[in-house]
Amino acid sequence: MADSVSAGKRPSGAPAIAAQDQPKKHFLLRLGPGLITGVADDDPSGIATYSQAGAQFGLNMLWTMPLAFPLMAAVQVMCADIGRVTGKGIAANIKAAFPPVVLYAVVLMLVVANTLNISADVAAMGEVTQLVTGIDRHVMTAFFVLVSVGLQLFVPYHRYVSILKWLCLSLLAYAAVLFAVHVPWKEVALRTVWPHITPGADAAAVVVGIFGTTISPYLFFWQASEEVEDMGIQDNSQPLAKSTRQAARRELRRIEWDTWSGMFYSDITAYFIILATGVTLHVAGVTDIDTAAQAAGALRPLAGEFAYVLFALGIIGVGLIGVPVLAGASGYAVAETMGWRFGLERRVVDAPGFYAVIAAGVLAGLVLQYSPISPMRALFWSAIINGIVAVPLMAVIILLVSRKSVMGEFTASRPIIVLGCTATAVMGAAALRMFFPG
Repeated sequence: MADSVSAGKRPSGAPAIAAQDQPKKHFLLRLGPGLITGVADDDPSGIATYSQAGAQFGLNMLWTMPLAFPLMAAVQVMCADIGRVTGKGIAANIKAAFPPVVLYAVVLMLVVANTLNISADVAAMGEVTQLVTGIDRHVMTAFFVLVSVGLQLFVPYHRYVSILKWLCLSLLAYAAVLFAVHVPWKEVALRTVWPHITPGADAAAVVVGIFGTTISPYLFFWQASEEVEDMGIQDNSQPLAKSTRQAARRELRRIEWDTWSGMFYSDITAYFIILATGVTLHVAGVTDIDTAAQAAGALRPLAGEFAYVLFALGIIGVGLIGVPVLAGASGYAVAETMGWRFGLERRVVDAPGFYAVIAAGVLAGLVLQYSPISPMRALFWSAIINGIVAVPLMAVIILLVSRKSVMGEFTASRPIIVLGCTATAVMGAAALRMFFPG
């Protein structure tokens, strides 16, 4: 892969960022792959899931987010470490360490699931924009698709990533919503640790949906590859396996700070969405939410114009992050599998296969808007496929970070491995419940 960004080489035209200058940056300025991955986790499809949890069960699903936080963070730390230590993404590492059938099966299911998820996300963005502006949803869906594809194809990574970081502020809309509604904070604190919930098929389905949305395969591929991208725009940067111990410690601390912070931002936002819909929709008897746009529309008469607009803007903002991350994850996975050049810092002519996968994924999501397949049906099948691929993929990731042949002296710590195994067990139980609801 000497031609890829994974070789640690800065592509032509990229700005040189001296490695020795990196330690001078404040940790907050070095938030990047972890933060963006965390925000992408709360894409419009995720917002729909969290809204359904709050609408159907009120405050009694708040407990899922404190439980999910350490599990999702541990898995993403492992993925980021793989990228930074080896200088290769998840697909390239699977290709080197496992039989081809494992790689091809995982990547195929990932691409199909991501495309279906993109379809559901861009549909939600179009619908909510129509609610706010009155412009036809199909027109707005096409607009958002063209913007997303254009940014990824024609804006270099070092500039594009700054746009994504600013869009991360869109999640603050869900914290702001809470200022427009009445929140019984004592009850919230109690239900977070002591929910009143009757075990059953409905409750199990919502819990499965929450964990399936929170811990998703596309996030694994994206964050590992973004660590590789970041190496590509740093002059003299190289995989940690070939780096000095001092540089490795600094980078591993940065990854932990970035990832745990990004996952906390994602997790607390999901908590706020469940809370906001729980104290409004659930209280008003609105217990069935199919899309994020429907949740925004239902808030309007209950919480007022301010809360409604904030909720809607949040959907659009996170969609502009979620769609590129979904498409980008597919691009990285396919390019590494096929041995193509890849990287958002590269020009389209230098990595045509990589960009073709990205463009095809987003455009296919647009085409599905005009097919008999409804956005909710697309999301349903996306969840099914993610449920199939997530558990074995997480097991593979744990094996990778545990092998000295892959990670050298930077194998994952025991606490991270334990949390990763716990996350895999939780996702396994969720998948079984999804396929055997009885």
